[in-house]
Amino acid sequence: MYIRLLCAKYQKEHAKPKGTCRNSRTGRNVSGRGGREKSMEEDKYYIVKKKALPEVLLKVVEAKRLLDSERVLTIQEATDAVEISRSSFYKYKDDIFPFHESNRGKTINLMMQLDDVPGLLSNVLNQIAQANANILTIHQSIPIGGIASLTLGAEILPQTLEVSELLGLLEGIEGVHYIKILGRE
Repeated sequence: MYIRLLCAKYQKEHAKPKGTCRNSRTGRNVSGRGGREKSMEEDKYYIVKKKALPEVLLKVVEAKRLLDSERVLTIQEATDAVEISRSSFYKYKDDIFPFHESNRGKTINLMMQLDDVPGLLSNVLNQIAQANANILTIHQSIPIGGIASLTLGAEILPQTLEVSELLGLLEGIEGVHYIKILGRE
């Protein structure tokens, strides 16, 4: 499962540069020199695999899911259910979202490395079609050493399978060695 991590907030707070503190009024990191805000780093976005995230961030996502699905009515109930503090929830709730929350109706660009085997590209394209994604572009390099690079762009529609599930299915095809999300628009 892929998760979009908004900002570099978690990393910044666990590896603060010397002389940096949090402004209690705005909640932003400021340097000890003249109070200049460090907003350039906080505006960076990352796509991170689930296994690379700290457990607290995954629990925040789960708590948000419980609230959205109305299985719980309050933030206290959600945080109790996933066993995190409310302060942790409030600290990260605006900074982490499951990847699928922002990818509907968008274009996603993937890069893959495939074995040079007859029918493998067809299997990959069929899997994408079965997931109800609309393939927009395909470019396959000439195979070198029995391995071909494939770059493709696909439109993610409302009826498309979750991107993380699609990537899992593609990674499971025999002969697919590598998949990387190049970007999305």
